[in-house]
Amino acid sequence: MMADIETTSHRLVLPADANHHGTLYAGSLLRYALEAAYATGSRAAGPAANLMLRRVLSLECRRSVPVGTLVEIRCGVLQVRQAYLVVGVVGMPTPGGTLPWMDGLLGFVQVDEAGLPASLPQPIKPVRGGPLWQPLIDRLGKLADIRGATGNWIAAGW
Repeated sequence: MMADIETTSHRLVLPADANHHGTLYAGSLLRYALEAAYATGSRAAGPAANLMLRRVLSLECRRSVPVGTLVEIRCGVLQVRQAYLVVGVVGMPTPGGTLPWMDGLLGFVQVDEAGLPASLPQPIKPVRGGPLWQPLIDRLGKLADIRGATGNWIAAGW
């Protein structure tokens, strides 16, 4: 039986991760989200996983996070297709906060040795809705019509 795959990670915001205001730099925020989402997708796909980031569908930063803050990031697989999965990422509220400090949707594709899409190595069951995941599931539904632009590049002669 497949289990829901959710992970929790923690990061201490260090001076090396900060901007000139002493808060989490946007590039570091993206790295935090990507590392946590990749770990979740890889864990879900199993030991034969060879995932590649396909796209950042959405990433929202809601409040600045000062150096010295220990942040908690929760992730769950929200959508699964033959070779593709979408991981939801939620930066849990920081002390004094009532909403996530960030959230996002990151899409990964399973690739073979040549770097081409391949079927996921094992079945994955997406997480169910609920207060934590439903806002991201709803956002993913609105973004469902956005497709990759690879065909446009090929048509342009690349």
